[in-house]
Amino acid sequence: MGEEIRLKKVDAQHLRNVALISHGGAGKTSLAEAMLFTAGATSRLGRVDEGTTVTDYDPEEVRRKISVSTALAPLEWQDCRINLLDTPGYFDFVGEVISALRVVEGAIVLLDASSGVAVGTEKVWKYASEAGTKREDGSSAAGLPILVFVNKMDRENANFDRCLEELRQTFGPGVAPLQIPVGQAESFRGIVDLVRMRMFSYDGAGKEKAGDVPAELAERAQAAREALIEAVAATDDALTEKYLEGGELSQEEIERGLALGVATRQIVPVLCGSALKNAGVSTLLDYVVRLLPSPADRKEQAIDRQGNPVVLAADPAGPLAALVFKTISDPYVGKITLLRVFSGTIASNGTAYNVGRDRDERIGQLFLMKGKEQVPVDSLSAGDIGGVAKLAETATNDTLGTRERPLKLAPVQFPAPVITMAVEPRSRGDEDKIGAGLARLAEEDPTCTMSRNTETGQMLVSGQGELHLEVLLSRLQKKFGVEADLTIPKVPYRETIKGTAKAEYKHKKQTGGRGQYGHVFLEIEPLPLGSGFEFVDKIFGGAVPKQYIPAVEKGVRETMQEGILAGYPVVDMRVILYDGSYHPVDSSEMAFKLAASMALKKAFMEATPILMEPIMAVEVQVPEAFMGDVIGDLNKKRGRILGMESRDGMQVIRAQVPIAEMFKYATDLRSITQGRGSFRMEFDHYEEVPAPIAQQVIAEANKERAS
Repeated sequence: MGEEIRLKKVDAQHLRNVALISHGGAGKTSLAEAMLFTAGATSRLGRVDEGTTVTDYDPEEVRRKISVSTALAPLEWQDCRINLLDTPGYFDFVGEVISALRVVEGAIVLLDASSGVAVGTEKVWKYASEAGTKREDGSSAAGLPILVFVNKMDRENANFDRCLEELRQTFGPGVAPLQIPVGQAESFRGIVDLVRMRMFSYDGAGKEKAGDVPAELAERAQAAREALIEAVAATDDALTEKYLEGGELSQEEIERGLALGVATRQIVPVLCGSALKNAGVSTLLDYVVRLLPSPADRKEQAIDRQGNPVVLAADPAGPLAALVFKTISDPYVGKITLLRVFSGTIASNGTAYNVGRDRDERIGQLFLMKGKEQVPVDSLSAGDIGGVAKLAETATNDTLGTRERPLKLAPVQFPAPVITMAVEPRSRGDEDKIGAGLARLAEEDPTCTMSRNTETGQMLVSGQGELHLEVLLSRLQKKFGVEADLTIPKVPYRETIKGTAKAEYKHKKQTGGRGQYGHVFLEIEPLPLGSGFEFVDKIFGGAVPKQYIPAVEKGVRETMQEGILAGYPVVDMRVILYDGSYHPVDSSEMAFKLAASMALKKAFMEATPILMEPIMAVEVQVPEAFMGDVIGDLNKKRGRILGMESRDGMQVIRAQVPIAEMFKYATDLRSITQGRGSFRMEFDHYEEVPAPIAQQVIAEANKERAS
């Protein structure tokens, strides 16, 4: 592939970094494939169904026929290089979308012509709006410039006008068509470009044939063009003046006004076509070059060593500042680091300074990524996106710079995990391999985390959804050869008491030779929630010699840690040693430890023992239409609603819910709200488990202990 693609070195002005974003299934990967083919970067048009596309190369992507990670694909069009970032559309891989949007200057939002604006469309639009760079005064820009491509115009039930209306209703009046289709569904045969007022038909090989606007579309096209010119004229005072005076705007003026409107998000142009039939792709590439900003138009803000803001231009001679936005774990190559250079130049076979970790990094061969293929380059300059293998210290979100002038770039704001599952190895002895493998995968994907629950002994993995975790386990098996299953995690229950009790136990054994003797009287009483454990020595007159009292406390502590009622740690309890007896020959630390353990177990079961469960503070953000269903579902989950408020056009529900009911809440909420709801939760406190549920938990725990 390195021989097939010859990428010339270009300056920032002639670069376009563009993310393809959409709801799942809108055709991003097919569009990337068509763009690469049309530009001559590939010699054949790959297909998602056949697993032959450039950007879906991961075995999981080929098997599932969906994108699960962002892939890079550079191509040349006119005098520019376009770095395409093909992102996943499924919610579980949202971190990939957010990291891609951090390093581009523009985005193409795809719509399926038959289904229109979907939940995923709204989500990616929001992410693109939040990805706006900071202005020099520190305020946020309007968001990333967007082009909309209505894909699959040849599909059954395709309806361009309905898509356009939904876009305007959802995203505002700035949505403006640059093209209208000639026919749709099975009759789709081309597009009318409103800027050039020409019809373009396509032969499927990316070749376009220009012609006159069909007579039946002439009136509609003229009306749409006039509306477009009116919107363009409003972007610039000189254009407004010329337009109001009745002057005709030239194509160059229209494109200049369009580019200005796109940059400020006053105008969101809408184009159309079919990626599979390679229709409309060449004109889309034209508008990517003409309308989307270059890195030279971007001002990026960094922080210097003293914490002062520094505005960076895309100057190859400036101070080096490159952000690592993605890490790939390759079983053959090792770790591949993808980075975007915002300022300066980084050279192959040199060194760079990791600003956050205060480490020098040896830089090997730099390359551009074309799917999984690497195209070697001598250097990466300001504005460019590329990769390097086998960096020792550097991870995602690190900044590479120089020791002389270290500048730190703002990191990608990855979403927190929303679902946690336990990972159980299929083969005994694979626990360590699973831990090491998951740690490597978590380094590659910052939206997942792994941990070990010391109380339950389980390995836990957290992510953005069940599909996300399933893909992680598949990768674990393929990359590290370890097979494992996902299970619902064990709840870290606690045991405590509500009453007080006293108990005595005498451990006495005679087995020939020296015997065993330990005798204790214990009293137990509850402590306030969260107080922990308190041991009180009230022995008088040496009933239990001082040298054995630590053994009594140790026996109590060990028994509390093991659990008495159902094998869960005992908390919030005071244990008082108030009497006992000893034997001058047969007493020992072990005898007193055993006596204390048995006395505690007896007292505990007589002091109204209860099971406690973790309660989470949950905040759910949903559209108002789903409020009733979400509250009803939280009530079914034994939740307590604490309050509601409006925030950013959404309703926020605050509740307290047992963690036992929340392990799959991400999936439940997605189902109830059609993917529009989100939530976050954190541990709040422990409280008593209702008796019927407690009985069930205790029975299951004791059954497991007995087996």
